[in-house]
Amino acid sequence: MALRRSLTDSCVGCLSRCGSFPRLFVRDCSFARRTCTSFSKSSVASIFSGKGDIGKNIETKAWVKGQRVHKDVMFLDINDGSCSRNLQVVAKPHVIQDSSKHQLYGSSVEVKGQLVESKSKGQDIELQASSVNITGPCNPESYPFKAKTRHPAEYTRQFPHLRSRTPNFAALTRLRSSVTAAVHAFFQDQGYVNVHTPILTASDCEGAGEMFSVRAPGDNDETEGDHFFGVPVHLTVSGQLQLEAVACSHSKAYTFGPTFRAEKSRTRRHLAEFYMVEAELAFTQSLGDITQVMEEFVKSVADSVYTRCSEDVQCVTDQNVKGHLDEVQRVLAKPFQTLSYTDAISILEKHQDEFQFPPSWGIDLQTEHERFLVQHCDGVPVFVTDFPAEIKPFYSRDNGDGRTAAAVDLLVPGVGELIGGSLREERLEVLQHRLQGMGLEDEYQWYLDLRRFGSVPHGGFGLGFERLLQFLLGVEHIQDVIPFPRLFGSCKM
Repeated sequence: MALRRSLTDSCVGCLSRCGSFPRLFVRDCSFARRTCTSFSKSSVASIFSGKGDIGKNIETKAWVKGQRVHKDVMFLDINDGSCSRNLQVVAKPHVIQDSSKHQLYGSSVEVKGQLVESKSKGQDIELQASSVNITGPCNPESYPFKAKTRHPAEYTRQFPHLRSRTPNFAALTRLRSSVTAAVHAFFQDQGYVNVHTPILTASDCEGAGEMFSVRAPGDNDETEGDHFFGVPVHLTVSGQLQLEAVACSHSKAYTFGPTFRAEKSRTRRHLAEFYMVEAELAFTQSLGDITQVMEEFVKSVADSVYTRCSEDVQCVTDQNVKGHLDEVQRVLAKPFQTLSYTDAISILEKHQDEFQFPPSWGIDLQTEHERFLVQHCDGVPVFVTDFPAEIKPFYSRDNGDGRTAAAVDLLVPGVGELIGGSLREERLEVLQHRLQGMGLEDEYQWYLDLRRFGSVPHGGFGLGFERLLQFLLGVEHIQDVIPFPRLFGSCKM
C-alpha cells in the first residue's frame, strides 16, 4: 500500500492495466513509467478502425494467415476473425518466443508492439512487434488448408470444424451473424413480438409427412399412448401453427429458429436441418398485406447488410458469380412483380420443350419453372399467387372459386422459391369441414379454438434463411452458407 500511495494516479492506472508492479521499490513515478509499458488490447478490426492510434502500444491475439521470412526480419499476416483484412506484423527473429520455429502459418499468437504507418503497398498501418508468443503451434504440413491457396468449396466442406478459418467462410460466418441481426431489427422496428416456438411438436404443419420422429428409451410405437410425451412427437418443420396462436393475441409475431425435414435429397437447395424466419400478422385485408411485408423485409435486410458489411460481401461475392452483387442491387431497386399461378402456367406452357417437367395447371412448380418465370420478369423477384388449393396446406384460405387458395410464393434469381405464405383460413366452419375430411379434427381442436374464440383474418409467411443468404451473396450450394450442414447421408461432428 505504501508503494501505491507513492505513485501518481496516472501511474497507478498504468500499473493496473499491466497487472503487476515493478519489482524494485520505486518512489518516483517517472521511473515507474520507464519500467512499465502499457499495451492496449485490441481486435484486428478495432485496430483498422482506430484513428489516431499511430505510435500506440498494441496487444492483439490472432492466427497467422501468411508468413514471409527474410534474412533479418519476418512478416506475419494475422487475423482474429473480426474482419476480412489481415494485419501485417513486422518481427525481428529475437522477439519471437521460439525463434527456431519459423513455420508459424496456422498458429495462434499473442503479439505486442507499436502501431506504425506502413511503407508497404495496399496497407496503411502495420504492427512493429516487440514480442510474439506462440499460443498454439500448427504443423503446416498436416494442416488441411495451405498458405496462398484458394481451396474450392467442395474441399473445405470436408473440414466443417476448420473451414471457418478460411478467408471466404470466415467472411460468410460474419455475414450470417449480420443478416441474423438485420432480420431481428426489421421485425422489432415493425412492432413484431419475437416468439420461441417449440422444436418438439405433435403437429404436422406442412402435412407432407417428411418429419423426424423423436423417441425416448422405452417408447413403443405400437402401443397407444406409450410415449414419453403421451403422443408421438416430431422435430418441427415449421413454427407457424404456434405462431398463429400468439399473433391472435399480439397482432404481429415472428420466430427465427431451426427446423427439420426428413427429405432424402442431396441437392444444392436442400438441408435436413435449416433455419426459418416466420411471421404472422392479424387483421389482414388481402394477400397484398402479406406480400408487402415480404418485399419490405427482403429489401430492408439486403440494404442493411450491403451497407454495413461491404468488405465481407465483396470477399464472398468475388469468389462466386461475377457481377452478382450489382445484379441483385439492380433488381431490388425495382418493385417486385406479381403473376397469378394460372398466368404463370400459361407462360410456361408456351415453352414446353424447354423443361424436363412439363408444366400444366395443377402441378407444383419445379425449380426450372421458378427460374424461368424470374427470367421472364427481367430478373426481378416475382410473387406467384392463388395456387391450386389441392397443392397447398390445409390452413390456406379458400378463395371461394372452388379451385384456388390465397397462397403466394416469392421467386428470386438464382434460387427460385425464397418465401412461401398465405392467408390463413379464419372461418371456423370452413376449416372444421376441411379437417374432418382429413380425419384431423380431434388432433387440431386447439387450432380450431383460435377460430372459435375471437377469430380474426390473418396470414403469414416463412422464409428459408440459408436460401436468403444464397440469394444475397450468390453462393451456389446451400451447404456453403451454414456452419455445420446436416443432410441426407451426412451429419459430421
